[in-house]
Amino acid sequence: MMNEADKSEIAIVLIDVINDLEFPEGDQLLEAALPAARNIARLTQRAREAKVPVIYVNDNFGRWRSDFKKIVDRCLHDDVRGRPIVELLVPDENDYFVLKPKHSGFFSTTLDLLLRYLGVRTLVVAGFAGNNCVLFTANDAYMRDYQLIIPADCIASNTPADNKYALQQMSNVLKADTRPSTEIDFAAYRGNHA
Repeated sequence: MMNEADKSEIAIVLIDVINDLEFPEGDQLLEAALPAARNIARLTQRAREAKVPVIYVNDNFGRWRSDFKKIVDRCLHDDVRGRPIVELLVPDENDYFVLKPKHSGFFSTTLDLLLRYLGVRTLVVAGFAGNNCVLFTANDAYMRDYQLIIPADCIASNTPADNKYALQQMSNVLKADTRPSTEIDFAAYRGNHA
């Protein structure tokens, strides 16, 4: 049975924030992602205090037997490039987790079912990389009629130019609100569930 406290018109969807960054462009993404991760950490803390669901949507890295807790553990305890980001964004026991096989958080996952179960209509999307998995997820959310808030200070791409272009696309094409994370008022959404 669902806990009514889980119902929310708004949720945070964190894209690929639990990541070892062990790939050729990992150093480049780490440099851009670390400041965004600090902003995401503050945003998710505010969300949890407001009882807004936080949903981690993470790549399975091509490992079909992957386990989210094992991915978190590896990123926290192995000497991996993404460790400083994961340390900032460690999931809480009440957070939700969805593993994705491809770029979009919606493709072949339970994300849409979970969002509908929670009564979510507005998504705050944050994470990495802005011009790839965040963009693909935002596009699929838009096609499913979710309202989008994509705080510009909570996404990162390999280059500032790539990130700027992705934000422009999400703002112009997907009608996403790209205000800074500090301007998001969760209370304006909480309790408005129909």
